[in-house]
Amino acid sequence: MKNSDKLYKALSERILVLDGAMGTMLQRYKFREEDYRGKRFKNWEYPLKGNNDLLSLTQPQAIEEVHRKYLEAGADIIETNTFSGTTIAMADYHMEDLVYELNFESAKIARKVCDEFSTANPEKPRFVAGSIGPTNKTASLSPEVNDPGFRAITFEELRVAYRQQAEALLDGGADILLVETIFDTLNAKAALFAIDEIQEERKIEIPTMVSGTITDASGRTLSGQTAEAFLISVSHLNLLSVGFNCALGAQQLTPYLETLANNSDYYISAYPNAGLPNAFGQYDESPEFMASQIREYAEKGLVNIIGGCCGTTPPHIKAIAELVKSYEPRRINVLR
Repeated sequence: MKNSDKLYKALSERILVLDGAMGTMLQRYKFREEDYRGKRFKNWEYPLKGNNDLLSLTQPQAIEEVHRKYLEAGADIIETNTFSGTTIAMADYHMEDLVYELNFESAKIARKVCDEFSTANPEKPRFVAGSIGPTNKTASLSPEVNDPGFRAITFEELRVAYRQQAEALLDGGADILLVETIFDTLNAKAALFAIDEIQEERKIEIPTMVSGTITDASGRTLSGQTAEAFLISVSHLNLLSVGFNCALGAQQLTPYLETLANNSDYYISAYPNAGLPNAFGQYDESPEFMASQIREYAEKGLVNIIGGCCGTTPPHIKAIAELVKSYEPRRINVLR
């Protein structure tokens, strides 16, 4: 059975668990500038600390270890370490030429660990989601207060960058492409357009997850869309799932997930933060408390895929995985 068939079968049977935060886990290693550089980039002329995607090349054992901990905690789907893996985001480090390799190697690491766990327990297959972040530029908004018509990036530039990333993730072994933390739906549309091109050229079907982010209590994305408008904007596409991640804690996200669940025939995903950040930028919700908040999603039948974003760790994912075992997944009519 193909991995895509296994994925749809698993989704029909239970709520699948996505992993937690990669960045939160990597912070625990306290990597310094020289750790980010490794031997290969020892003489790179620009600062590299903070380029977490680069750690797939310079500290691959750490990335593997994080994946392994999340799988041990009960995750069904793990995300590649590629949130900033586009030429647009990598321009900050002058590493645009490394983008294909970064994505390919990141997917390879995740694939290796997933396959180990799937082989050990074929009844619980594990899947790799290629993480495609929003980039650090927006196609809908001007960064210049005095020039509202100015754009720092074009749709075409985004399409080219996303296509390169998506192809490398697929070549490295990703089962799913996850267009995530969407604050500007036009950026996401460029990514989805690129993925559609790849599907057509390679004559394959790519399970694609779309996950937006509600930025504050207004219930809108940064580019101004409500949850319903966001859903409508992507509903013409053949997607695996639509959902929300980041920005808010589990409790604050509930009404927006209800909007998606009540108006969509896609699978619904959610991976909130461990609450809202405190004054020091830390996330305070314990695994038990976060799981108790997520119970509402399961009781109301809102989700098919659940995980954690900023501040979440393997204990958070373990608590969530234990919780959702007792609940049925949200039911939809899937035409395949």
